[in-house]
Amino acid sequence: MTMVFAVEEINRNSKLLPNVTLGYSLYDNCGALVIGFRAALALASGQEEQFLQENCSGTPPVLGIVGDSYSTFSIATSNVLGLFRLPMVSHFATCSCLSDRKRFPSFFRTIPSDAFQVRAMIQILKHFGWTWVGLLVSDDDYGLHVARSFQSDLAQFGGGCLAYSEVLPWGNDPAERRRIVEVMKKSTARVVMVFAHEIHIYQLMEEVVRQNLSGLQWMASEAWTSVDVLQTPAFMPYLGGTLGIAIRRGEIAGLKDFLYKIHPDQHHNNYGNSIFWEFIFQCKFAPPPAGWVEAGGALCTGQEDLHNVESELFDVSNLRPEYNVYKAVYALAYALDDMLQCVPGRGPFIGHSCATLQRLEPWQLVYYLDKVNFTTPFGDQVTFDENGDALPIYDVMNWLWHPDGTKKIQNVGEVKESAKGRELTLHEDRIFWNFESKQPPRSVCSENCPPGTRMARKKGQPVCCFDCIPCSEGKISNETDSMECTSCPEDFWSNPQRDQCVPKKTEFLSYHEPLGICLTTASLLGTSICAVVLGIFIYYRSTPMVRANNSELSFLLLISLKLCFLCSLLFIGRPRLWTCQLRHAAFGISFVLCVSCILVKTMVVLAVFKASKPGGGASLKWFGALQQRGTVLVLTSIQGAICTAWLVSSSPVPHKNTQYHNDKIVYECVVGSTIGFAVLLGYIGLLAILSFLLAFLARNLPDNFNEAKFITFSMLIFCAVWVAFVPAYVNSPGKYADAVEVFAILASSFGLLVALFGPKCYIILLRPERNTKKAIMGRATPKT
Repeated sequence: MTMVFAVEEINRNSKLLPNVTLGYSLYDNCGALVIGFRAALALASGQEEQFLQENCSGTPPVLGIVGDSYSTFSIATSNVLGLFRLPMVSHFATCSCLSDRKRFPSFFRTIPSDAFQVRAMIQILKHFGWTWVGLLVSDDDYGLHVARSFQSDLAQFGGGCLAYSEVLPWGNDPAERRRIVEVMKKSTARVVMVFAHEIHIYQLMEEVVRQNLSGLQWMASEAWTSVDVLQTPAFMPYLGGTLGIAIRRGEIAGLKDFLYKIHPDQHHNNYGNSIFWEFIFQCKFAPPPAGWVEAGGALCTGQEDLHNVESELFDVSNLRPEYNVYKAVYALAYALDDMLQCVPGRGPFIGHSCATLQRLEPWQLVYYLDKVNFTTPFGDQVTFDENGDALPIYDVMNWLWHPDGTKKIQNVGEVKESAKGRELTLHEDRIFWNFESKQPPRSVCSENCPPGTRMARKKGQPVCCFDCIPCSEGKISNETDSMECTSCPEDFWSNPQRDQCVPKKTEFLSYHEPLGICLTTASLLGTSICAVVLGIFIYYRSTPMVRANNSELSFLLLISLKLCFLCSLLFIGRPRLWTCQLRHAAFGISFVLCVSCILVKTMVVLAVFKASKPGGGASLKWFGALQQRGTVLVLTSIQGAICTAWLVSSSPVPHKNTQYHNDKIVYECVVGSTIGFAVLLGYIGLLAILSFLLAFLARNLPDNFNEAKFITFSMLIFCAVWVAFVPAYVNSPGKYADAVEVFAILASSFGLLVALFGPKCYIILLRPERNTKKAIMGRATPKT
């Protein structure tokens, strides 16, 4: 009846198709493919017997067909009509397969394709974070095409997965429906999407009620979102809160008045009006079917009053498929109007010709349908894309239900596609949720992986089912559901939560840590002792104990030991370029100066005793004070040259070492040239061994105070310390290598200080009676 209204409204419109009157024929496909198919063929072949209208001369051309409602019927019909290029505009066939322009070149529709319907539903799933859903579809073209596109689009656009996918059977198959409900009951998915017809939903809900399957969030396709027959007291406790998408609601001004004016005596579509009348009043016009009157059926008189009837057929507040019919009729009319506006010589066809009503070819109207563009009185734009699909837009509906029986299907938003992409608008404060919490349910296979973890897919399960694996050390993830953990930059490390890169801890031998404090204290203590001993020697410089064996060398030795103690401080603290360069040079030169003094002292001892023998006096002239100073200077200069060559060729530099610890940066000084460092140590060792051998040879020379014994002992300590130092240094990582070197410096320095100056200080301070020339030379025995 909406189609009849639209045709008559167009005929009354003087601006649209002036001087042209549209006619129509109505067919009921009776839910059977063969009947609708036969009617379409009759129209296409021009074999309709009662096609002529009373004011027409000749057979008017068939502009197009509005229909069919079912996708399967539309596919079959359009396959044939496409051969004739006869336009077919469906108001309810949504199968995405009908967008195939090669297969269906003359098919159009004013309802969005299932391809968009699927994407619209996925938008809603994505909005609420539902990634684990069940899918139920009908066993026909509509359902099976939806199932294929839904599975591919869900992962691509929504990041979700199907927990199960089941096909709802046609006909009476209670065993299969029972199995499907059991699958739903066992699944952890709390959201169920159903693309099926109302008969499938009705039969399914009977089994859902029987098994008392509650706690699900139902998602309805446009095929059953607005079906009132499902809103029964038995079903609503389960279907309450259903979210679905519905065909765009429209308003058609004047339609209600038109419906109330329908009468079986109207000359237009008299047969259709009679059927409408019989349905409304539950009566039959004469002659009635056999047995109708005997069964108590009423006869229609034509005097019945439509205003006295309460029927949903007169409710024009929720026009959805009807609105699409209205737009389909107007689309054909506007296409025809555009065609008739063509100016000869400027037409779109061969030779710039135009189409005419007298010689109208169906494919010519298809050309204008492709370009039709108009706006309905309700404000909706109607146009078709390259596939014959209308601009996609849906209303989002919600089934409101309360235990007292109150029920309502309310509009809570819309979803549409535009140049900006898919746009979803939801009024969440108006949505009714059929759960105790009154909040949207959670429907995920696995909970989100928090920052600091990565997703690891469970073997043999969909991608939505995964374990959350903590990131390994040095890697982080700072987003939810990260697929991979990212490695931190070189100077950074992961925090304990593995969600942030933080600067690595720096490690070096610091003045603030216990080890550094102890070594610093020992170094300053040794320096202080050297200063005290030096003070003692200066104070008692005129005594035989100090003057014996060149007091100048003793003073120089004390100064060099003081430098040895102080140079150890260069190994403590954060390495810098100048400390790295200076520490080994200062260490090498200080120790060579020290050992050189000891070596010269030892050589002097040997020369003195050799001179005491007959004929040995000449040896002393080579060991005068000048020669002793010269020898020390030459030996020390050699070490200075070694250090200079080392620093110039391959200088030690500070280095950030990340090899010892992944989470720490060890600041250390790399020696630069290993050969240079080895030559430096080797030269010290050579002088130390030489001093040790000479002192060892002079240990038994007669003297009441033979210094060679103490030199032997001191050099034994010195060599032992540095022999032990090498393997300990090589095997000590990071700051501990510096600590080992400092310990070796302090140990050998203390060994020399105590062994060489301890006995002398003892005599000077505690046994002054032995601090005489006679006592030292062994010519008098002091009193005790």
